[in-house]
Amino acid sequence: MDLLTFKLILVLALFLLSLTIAAYSTWAERKVAAIMQDRIGPNRSGPFGLLQPLADGGKFFFKEDFTPQNAERFLFVLGPALVMFISLITGAVIPWGKTLNIGGESFDLQVANIDVGVLFIIGMASIGVYGIMIGGWASNNKYSLLGAIRASSQMISYELAMGLALLSIIMMTGSLDLKVITETQTSGKIWGLFEIDGLNWNILYQPLAFLIFFVSALAETNRHPFDLPECESELVTGYSTEYSSMKLGLYMFGEYVNMFISNAFIVVLFFGGYNYPGIEWVTQNWGENAAGILSIVAFLTKTVVGILIFMWIRWTLPRFRYDQLMHLGWKTLIPLALVNLMITGAVILAFGN
Repeated sequence: MDLLTFKLILVLALFLLSLTIAAYSTWAERKVAAIMQDRIGPNRSGPFGLLQPLADGGKFFFKEDFTPQNAERFLFVLGPALVMFISLITGAVIPWGKTLNIGGESFDLQVANIDVGVLFIIGMASIGVYGIMIGGWASNNKYSLLGAIRASSQMISYELAMGLALLSIIMMTGSLDLKVITETQTSGKIWGLFEIDGLNWNILYQPLAFLIFFVSALAETNRHPFDLPECESELVTGYSTEYSSMKLGLYMFGEYVNMFISNAFIVVLFFGGYNYPGIEWVTQNWGENAAGILSIVAFLTKTVVGILIFMWIRWTLPRFRYDQLMHLGWKTLIPLALVNLMITGAVILAFGN
């Protein structure tokens, strides 16, 4: 198999994986809510309600595709399409596993291994807000416009704290390459004391940066308690008020794909990526393919746990007021991120990497 064929297969697999996880995240969200509220949740469509996402998707396809009379039609369609496209393309630079050996040749489980993978994801996330802004403005609805303005203000505010938290990881690893960041967490002495193969994760060195990044990721993906752009009790459904059929579906699926990619990004930065305890031992004793398959399983397991935590938070914490949201971003997270950055720089200067 040549490299191009493998990459095309990987792109298709990643596309299907993202859509599948996004679809079944809607099922998991309802099940998590049901468990926390002592209910059953979806249980009619298939065993345990597992066919509910397919029923919901069919409903979106067959619903009337309504466009408001005074809407900017081209931009009205472009908004949700842009959100979905940006959500999917960010997964291209994430290393989903170690390597696979096919026909005597090793292939990286990463669509595009670029030197500035961190900047690529942050840049794409910044562009993603345009899909919401365009959709909210093109709807020609005051609630949609207010939701779009809230979304842009919120994302810009929390991107600063997120970027500052990222800088501490970049300072430690000395690279913007996600593959390099993952590999630096494979081995090494934890706190300079003891060594466990595959467990030298950045969360052990940067817990404050992780907390800041995690909170910012909740805000960037418009998840509770930061879902002010949608905020049903105030803005109907915010920027998506005038949308129906699959255009509304693209916004909803885009949000769940964003949640999936955000958690995958967190896993790469703080939880060792595809590394797991004993990864080098497995490689040496069971072979490259066994280690590669287990690395994919480990990566996806960590990511799914992160998604479930996102859902748990949704049904645990109440929604912020907008002034509280801005206060947390500008007056709490950014100063904390700056302090953490200075501490990281001082430690690196004093003790080295």
